[in-house]
Amino acid sequence: MSKTAAALVAFFCLTLFALPMSAQLLPNGGNVYAGALYGKADYITNYYGFHGWAASVEGLPFKNPHVGITVDTSGMYRPGVTEYNILLGPRLSIEYGKWRPFAQLMGGVVRLKSGGISYLPVAWDIGGGVDYRLGKFLFLHQLAWRIQADYTHSRVLSASQKDFRASTGFVWRF
Repeated sequence: MSKTAAALVAFFCLTLFALPMSAQLLPNGGNVYAGALYGKADYITNYYGFHGWAASVEGLPFKNPHVGITVDTSGMYRPGVTEYNILLGPRLSIEYGKWRPFAQLMGGVVRLKSGGISYLPVAWDIGGGVDYRLGKFLFLHQLAWRIQADYTHSRVLSASQKDFRASTGFVWRF
């Protein structure tokens, strides 16, 4: 089993077992997302394509159900280069029937490992996407499909690093 598949299975299992407890902690609900990611990164003068995973947890701790706090993580891989992102910030969303478009602005860190050397720059991210609720049969009323795109900016060795990420996967809403 590849690293990506193992990480997705572990994340999905851990979040599934933690959902009943987390639903009690957040009175207005939230969601958990896990999916596949494709990224395009600009390292100084080179562009690279990456494959990997993306996961996020959003809580709605405020009385306003359109404003949430999100922790977003991802891992992007290519031969010789590994990148992990951990970001935190607000997410604004609104419901339109089965659709839930959202926009987010987050800050955090990137762990970049290339050629045996690790870097840990500060990063900011802006992005958005849409969730589509799958149905009302049994547990499917809590399940949605997400399409998301992000732009992440950081500085490595005083040079700008720009990542464009697109991901898709399942959302469990509670």
